[in-house]
Amino acid sequence: MIGEFAKSVGIAGLAGVLTVQAQGALAIEPPGEDQRARQMEAFQSDAPGSILRLQPFRAAQTVPDADGAALTLTSLNPYVNSWFLLERRPEGGARQVFHLENAAPETWQISLTEDEGTPALLIADEGERYLCRPWTGDQSDLAAARDSGLPYAPLCDGRLYLRNEVAGSRTSREAVAEFLREHVLFGESIVGMIKGVFYEDAFMESGDTMEGADAGAVAAALGRADLDSRPVMRTSMGFDLVGAEGGGMEAGSWYAVEDAPGVYASAMQPGMISEAILRREGETNWLDSVERRADVYLAAFDLEMFEVGYELGTDHPGLEWSPRPHGAGRDWTTPGPDGIDSPAPLVMTGMLSPALTDRVAATFTGGFKRSHGAFRYGDYATYNHGHHYGFVVNGTVLSRLQPNLSTLYVLNDGTIGMRTWTEEDAALLPDIRFARQNGVPLIAPDPETGAGVPGPLVRHWGPGNWSGSANADLRTLRAGACMRTVEDRQFLIYAYFSTATPSAMARTFQAYDCDYAMLLDMNSLEHTYLAVYTPAEDGLETEHLVERMGEIDARERDGTRIPRFVGFSDNRDFFYLLRR
Repeated sequence: MIGEFAKSVGIAGLAGVLTVQAQGALAIEPPGEDQRARQMEAFQSDAPGSILRLQPFRAAQTVPDADGAALTLTSLNPYVNSWFLLERRPEGGARQVFHLENAAPETWQISLTEDEGTPALLIADEGERYLCRPWTGDQSDLAAARDSGLPYAPLCDGRLYLRNEVAGSRTSREAVAEFLREHVLFGESIVGMIKGVFYEDAFMESGDTMEGADAGAVAAALGRADLDSRPVMRTSMGFDLVGAEGGGMEAGSWYAVEDAPGVYASAMQPGMISEAILRREGETNWLDSVERRADVYLAAFDLEMFEVGYELGTDHPGLEWSPRPHGAGRDWTTPGPDGIDSPAPLVMTGMLSPALTDRVAATFTGGFKRSHGAFRYGDYATYNHGHHYGFVVNGTVLSRLQPNLSTLYVLNDGTIGMRTWTEEDAALLPDIRFARQNGVPLIAPDPETGAGVPGPLVRHWGPGNWSGSANADLRTLRAGACMRTVEDRQFLIYAYFSTATPSAMARTFQAYDCDYAMLLDMNSLEHTYLAVYTPAEDGLETEHLVERMGEIDARERDGTRIPRFVGFSDNRDFFYLLRR
């Protein structure tokens, strides 16, 4: 018997299914050519009908249970090997579906098997075979995990996590902290991070040496921004910096962050930028007197030392229609631009997996929520469903990536890129582990010179979907990111603009010699949040790009801080960096 869940992924009649009859299966293989073609056709349709049918590379295994139930395990993307759906449907009973996450997708292969006539999850690597039956017993492990209230509840001795629905920023934070302490490697470090000291002096952070070169050498390789004025600035940056004597930072220079190898910080004001950049005609609007003197804080991450990942929040960005598109850009007959308006039965936790907390180095807020993440004006509002910003998590397409949009992405081989998405880039889809789109480019490579130049819509508020403050002012608090290559080293640079227009952002990224840059989010510290986690004697400490960002972190009942995105679920999406 095949459950309705299995049928929903197009495997009626066992087409495209690996039905395991004997012990020894080590993985769920990707679908065959014919099945993949059918699934790709559904993926590309206006209304796939479910989040499962939005996964063109999904594959499933089904085995019968002794009591007449059917068990189906679906790998949402076998190339990535991270997210799975387990369905159990007792004969004549209610269907149960569980969203599982592989705690070590690079190591463990997950499959269904039969061991002495009894179905089991087989978790295997080259030297280990582990059988797990979390659905068995009067009080099954799956039921206990679902009732735990944890965003990630461990199963199969921690090899898998059940992703549970929780309320972003309102879940039981003390329960999560206790779980991290008891079950996660370096759990005490996380508790130490939660209870870390937040320094009042924002100008005394410093950085360690790095692979192959000390921090000073790499900071020197980053050079100095192209500025005409380089005063020493006193900032409200929350990092301790090597060489920032007395808390002062020379504008445009890079400083290593203390105890955070591979992380660097800089500060400036757009009015300091070289006139050779500011006076280039036809690229941006002129900067007004306010944004010329507004502080910009930047953090650079040496990607030789970090991996990058991305998670959705419990609520945002969402999958429903934005109210912005119009005309042919809006199809009222479908619940959302991808034919769905909910990720169910997938679960968005808004929190870093506990399997990764021992390596976390930084987190920062992702991008626009769904209602703002599409175009109201210009050509992009009228086709491709209004160009809703797409996103992919752990190889699972939650919203399709749209051409013409700025995209930060990570491939299975660890490649990290930022570019304007094209139709041809669809060939990368099997290998995309993470992706997030957010508008159009602030700067992009010039086709002739390769240098980063402002995108063609930087000067156009409506067609560029640049949005503004609650008062409809184009100049507002903003965050953006860029990619830069220095002597074959790739850097991801995050920039916080205390108030700026897209033109000031573009000119700043030009001054820092970025290759490509995109907008992230805006209007509040919550939406422009960045934290770096550094080791300390009693664990880890949380430091923020801007000191006041620490107020966004939650608190336990005794007043100790809990770091956002790491210690509790949040309703917003976020990027994270892990030490390699």
